[in-house]
Amino acid sequence: MKFGKFEIYSLSDGTFKLDGGAMFGVVPKVFWEKKDPADEKNRVLVGLNPLLIRTGEKNIIIDTGIGDKWDQRFCEIYGVNKSTTLIKSLAEVNLSPSDIDIVINTHLHFDHAGGNTMIGEGGKIIPAFPNAKYLIQKGEWDDALNPNDRTKGSYLKENILPLMEHKKVEFLYDDETIDEDIKVIKTPGHNRNHQCVMLESEGRKAFYLGDLIPTSSHLQIAWGMGFDLFPAETMEIKKKILNQALEGKWLLVFEHDPRMRMGYLKTVNGKMEIERVE
Repeated sequence: MKFGKFEIYSLSDGTFKLDGGAMFGVVPKVFWEKKDPADEKNRVLVGLNPLLIRTGEKNIIIDTGIGDKWDQRFCEIYGVNKSTTLIKSLAEVNLSPSDIDIVINTHLHFDHAGGNTMIGEGGKIIPAFPNAKYLIQKGEWDDALNPNDRTKGSYLKENILPLMEHKKVEFLYDDETIDEDIKVIKTPGHNRNHQCVMLESEGRKAFYLGDLIPTSSHLQIAWGMGFDLFPAETMEIKKKILNQALEGKWLLVFEHDPRMRMGYLKTVNGKMEIERVE
């Protein structure tokens, strides 16, 4: 869609599945299954929706999906469906990986950074976007390379280290302006150094939510993920962002919603809902 002076495209790297209890934390299943029905293994469908921003001078991608370096067992556990991929989505808008100038990672969990790298000639893992610089919070990089017992399953070094080997990483240290009218904003809660991305153009604002609010089912303040390391902080920042989005009529972009990619907040009977934008 046209967004001010930008063009933005919600891309797809397919879908996968996560345990419903993990996706909705302390929220009882009797509530969340009305919105997101589980399969026979109690897994709910999760979208992989990177965002492409075309500024007219640069092509920028926010997050890279789950990638394609996985073995069969991993794909079966997580119900990975790659009927479409990030690379195919780019081809649909006449772009190739070499056309991408900047990759912004909200964080480095495998479902957000798996497509950072790919298997090249001779089986060597290389950056998937050869001409791009990858913008990553330094604290997140350090946590990814030194995970604890809880987080080590989420960080995979093959998604990260080849970027440094090829000198493609540029570290961020807080809220920063990336390009004119494009900013990253630190939003700790899911993990300590999670960041969202704000676009502002011609009086309009769009906000890429990452795992702060992964789907439209997570709009209620208390509906957080079991994966959140700091759930109280998640709730506080969600409340702040949603109030600003409602007042400022921001376009909200969901990374993990398999059915609704983006929309505008509205209140219905005192509750926040999303009005879909196609």
